[in-house]
Parts: sequence; C-alpha cells; structure tokens
Amino acid sequence: MHCPFCGAADTKVIDSRLVADGDQVRRRRECGNPDCGERFTTYEAAELVMPRIIKTDGSREPFDEAKLRHGLQKALEKRPVSVEDIEAAIHRIQHSLRATGEREIISRTLGEMVMAELKKLDQVAYVRFASVYRSFQDISEFRAEIDRLEKSDNK
Repeated sequence: MHCPFCGAADTKVIDSRLVADGDQVRRRRECGNPDCGERFTTYEAAELVMPRIIKTDGSREPFDEAKLRHGLQKALEKRPVSVEDIEAAIHRIQHSLRATGEREIISRTLGEMVMAELKKLDQVAYVRFASVYRSFQDISEFRAEIDRLEKSDNK
C-alpha cells in the first residue's frame, strides 16, 4: 500500500479490526518513510462478483442491484412490507446468485428467485409481479395464478 501523503511504497500495519459486522477489516497504517511517518486508515472487503444476466433476446448485462430493488419496490408499492424485509429479500437473492457459482445466469432464473421472495413477503405483490413477468393476457390467467397460490398455501 502506497502512502497517500508522500507516495512511499513502504507502509506498515499498526492495527487491524473487524468492522461492519465482520464484513470489512479496518487497518491503521503508518508510512515507513522517516521523513513522512503519517498515519492513515484503509478498509478491506471481499469483492464478490455477481453473475452477468443473459436476457431473453440473448444480450448480456451486469447484475444491477438498483434494478432489482426497483422491481421489488414497484411490486410492493402500497403494501405493508418494511424496508428491512425488502433489503433482506435482496440480500437473499444476491446470496443465491453468488451461490450458483456461475459467471452468467439466464434472466428467467433471476425472475423466479424474485417471485419466490415476493411469495414469502406479500401475496398481492407476488401476483402483481407475476402478471407483468409472465405477461398475463386476461383475467383467467390471474385467476389461475391465484388458484395455484391458494393451493400452495393449503399444503
């Protein structure tokens, strides 16, 4: 690590501590240059790469957490679901994506993960999302999805 004050390549770690619930390491460093000797703090975190999303048209795009959050919030609009529950669902989806170990996944897989989370959070939001995601054409498709939802609840 180069000293941000003088640019010397020789710095040493004075102290290391876990921060952010153990997700980061805070390191106090000191410049090894006797003319500088400044102290500074660095943070280290694991860089976890999310898989790229293969769209239905075959194009590929990077995973976009903001897009995922927007989709969940849109489905959950005016529903009694806390921000904490939404963030937890986003975290579970991201964890599931990383756990696949794949560099790329098809968008349908991500869509199914979102629907599974919405099903747990709020059934109305689930049906809203499913109607757009599966492109429902008429009321009978809504009815069929609600019937499936009721059957799965009775199990």
